[in-house]
Amino acid sequence: MRKATAFTGLGSLASGAVTAIALAVQSGLAAVVGVIIARELGRTAETDGFFAAYAVFIVLALAATAIRLVVLPPLARARADRRLGQETAAWALALAVLALPAVVLAAAAARPVAALLTGFGPAEARDAAEKVLPLMVLAAAAQLYAGLAASALAALDDYLTSAIAYILGSAVGLGYILVRIDEDGIRAVAIGMALNGLIAVGLSTLALVRRAHAEAMPRTAVRPTGAPIPERLVEAGRSAALPLAMQAVYLISLPFAAREGVGSVTSFGYAYLAGAALVAVTSSSLGLVTSVPLARIGLDASGVARHVVSSSWLALVAVGAAAGVFAVAGTSLVGPVLGGSYLADVGDQLGHLIAFLSPWMAASIGFSVTLPLLFVQGRTRGLLLGSLAVVVLHVPLAWLGQTVGGLDGLALALAATTVATLALMLGRLHAAVPTLTALGRAATTVGVVATVTFLVPALVVRPGLAAAAGLVAYIAVLAALRPAGLSGSWHYLRELA
Repeated sequence: MRKATAFTGLGSLASGAVTAIALAVQSGLAAVVGVIIARELGRTAETDGFFAAYAVFIVLALAATAIRLVVLPPLARARADRRLGQETAAWALALAVLALPAVVLAAAAARPVAALLTGFGPAEARDAAEKVLPLMVLAAAAQLYAGLAASALAALDDYLTSAIAYILGSAVGLGYILVRIDEDGIRAVAIGMALNGLIAVGLSTLALVRRAHAEAMPRTAVRPTGAPIPERLVEAGRSAALPLAMQAVYLISLPFAAREGVGSVTSFGYAYLAGAALVAVTSSSLGLVTSVPLARIGLDASGVARHVVSSSWLALVAVGAAAGVFAVAGTSLVGPVLGGSYLADVGDQLGHLIAFLSPWMAASIGFSVTLPLLFVQGRTRGLLLGSLAVVVLHVPLAWLGQTVGGLDGLALALAATTVATLALMLGRLHAAVPTLTALGRAATTVGVVATVTFLVPALVVRPGLAAAAGLVAYIAVLAALRPAGLSGSWHYLRELA
């Protein structure tokens, strides 16, 4: 029997808002951790090593998000067939085959992996990466299971419980870092990340256990059934191939960023994380919460185009605002927050780098809202070879971008690779031309409005005031123009149940 939850029956905007708030709080707390690292440890070879190892966590965490998208549709169908417990248990067992070897390997091979990630750079960077890598892989494994538990709750139309679990985990992890960073240095950050994941998975799992007890679920209801483990692993691997490739692209970029000198990997990491957080809050949340309703109703090619474009518009507006603010007031924002190591030229570079990442953010938004559709439509075959092609493509693009334009060029190389990946995905859904055309119009509209509204005040007033004036003008112009795509986006997401 279905039992109502706090968010049962609400549409995608409400559920998306809950998920987005959770992601926003997580991202905000992660940003505080970044500020702590910057202020306590500066911009050094040690922080370069930390961010190199952190890239592995990002890769695995995104794989966890991808697998969450993989399991959402079958869990939703399992709920309808009254076998949700069995399907969840089967996936938990299958994922252990991936998670446990990863944790063991990270502990056993931390030194050579750290050397590779840092581009065989300074000893301080290699030592820092080696110190935190095993803990980061453990944190990622915990996030994998937290995602599975959150997906099971989503199949029950409960998005609030997992949101609270993620927020509490982030808060506890941050508290540990604040208490221990003076004593343990960079290792305290890795331990805090591990605590974050363990608490998130623990609380979400406890909620599922309580739900099962409340419904008097028999023990046999959680006995793994269905597809065998190898088949599930093949499906998970195939489905996670593209997200893993996209993070491998970032990982490949780091040794190229290191060629710009000590501290460059740290700057690139901060800019990338800022952009990734914005993408996660604005579009990844909608991608997650719409997977269940879309699994129930299905989409044809025109429906795919409408869904991707409508789900992207609001996120593109946020990217335009962020890019404009950082482009005109990077130093004013970055320096006071991150401390003395990020004043003057470094702060200006970081602000501009975030702005240069805006094309990548726009493409990543399309990626985030398209990815669930591959799983919903069952169009995951052939993605492994495509993923390998994406990784291979990025190597010369990253070399060219860094050689010609430094870190800014590297950011544009990321955008080019992501656009190519998005085209591949939409091609599998038979909706590439109409979707990319509409997304291009939307991105162009937002880009033109942002350029004009932020550039004009930047020419006449100081940076901080220019950013504020530009933001007000940006919102006012969009409100006055009321682009059809933006209005249509709002109505579509409200109607999607």
